[in-house]
Amino acid sequence: MPENGTEPWEYSLSVPNDPRAVTICRRTLRLILTVHGLIHLVDTAELLATELVANAVLHTKGPATLRVRWSAGVLRIGAWDTDPEPPEPPHPLDEATDREGGRGLALIRACSDVWGWQPLSRHGSRGKYVWCDLAAV
Repeated sequence: MPENGTEPWEYSLSVPNDPRAVTICRRTLRLILTVHGLIHLVDTAELLATELVANAVLHTKGPATLRVRWSAGVLRIGAWDTDPEPPEPPHPLDEATDREGGRGLALIRACSDVWGWQPLSRHGSRGKYVWCDLAAV
């Protein structure tokens, strides 16, 4: 049953370092948002989650975790990975389109309301958490 969107909630999905995890995270996110009555956010949220989880899986050697949180009309999507180094700053999208890689954070910056990162240890492993917010307008 869809909710009215006022109650906060949070989900976490831990995934192995496997490129197939990106698809699993994307489909799980679609289900979560549909169940919570936020289908209007699905397309953009899937793009953001795909980029975040793909970066975590492709650029680190350990597991990753997708976190999805809804609070006060804002959807926060984030990915934790085992690399404590900050992500490379995003290139402008017009520069990034000519390159094979490096478009992920540029897309996140362009499609979200705000994004950031922070060092974060999880289960005794050092790492970082890269996140972005999407306001439900």
